[in-house]
Amino acid sequence: MTTDRRVLVHPDRATLAGSVAARFVTKLIDLIDDEGEAHVVLTGGSVGIEVLAAIAHSPARDSIDWDAVHLWWGDERWLPRGDADRNETQARTALIDHIAIPAENVHPFPASDEGLELDAAAEAYAAELARFGRDGAEHPRFAIMFLGVGPDGHIASLFPERPGPLVSDRTVIAVHDSPKPPAGRLSLTVPVIRATERVWLVLAGADKAPALGLALAEADPASVPAAAALGTKRTVFFVDTEAAADVPESLRTPPSYWTGAMETHDWMPSSWEPSDYRRS
Repeated sequence: MTTDRRVLVHPDRATLAGSVAARFVTKLIDLIDDEGEAHVVLTGGSVGIEVLAAIAHSPARDSIDWDAVHLWWGDERWLPRGDADRNETQARTALIDHIAIPAENVHPFPASDEGLELDAAAEAYAAELARFGRDGAEHPRFAIMFLGVGPDGHIASLFPERPGPLVSDRTVIAVHDSPKPPAGRLSLTVPVIRATERVWLVLAGADKAPALGLALAEADPASVPAAAALGTKRTVFFVDTEAAADVPESLRTPPSYWTGAMETHDWMPSSWEPSDYRRS
């Protein structure tokens, strides 16, 4: 497994969201062209949803063959279907409702009003993952996984000093004692994250700087779950300047931006190197 972590620093969160969105569109087009399909894991959080909204507003959005894309989630709050605080609801509003993706290609976690207990819901999502695994695998081959990072270093709903980051025998866990409300949550586990080809962590704000610094320093994942986030091909932290306060200069990579045939927006600076852009 690669231990290569790159940090792309952007001047502000709007530029960050637009840059990640443009990179995602280009990478997804390439992946579908090469593989015929792509399984993608979405995240919640304010910056994660801003990225999805930027994808929806991209003039290249419809260049993606959405019939070939499957969308999943890294975690979810145990709330009724359609609740405004569900990651699924926010993702639908920001992106999914605006693209021509088949309903059967969207794989949300179960909701609290669907007749399942939390532990049974975790088992149900694990079964759904396994349904799309190749050659008996427990989950699909995820091409891209978006993750947010909390100020405490949590990713998905894997929180510090809780059992979640250490679970290795399941693909999905039920979280009964989340330190952030609601207490009940569902989450993918570290083995699924580390089996993903490209892990893209997106974070902004000065409150995220300590967690980012500890993750890059390879802290104990039990205390800083973000330190466990590694992709099999690439791991990229997309951050703004405030979040990058504790990042050594040696780990920073100048970001690249798509301007190509796309309409130029105020979040798209004019520098772009195709070789840099596509490799992520």
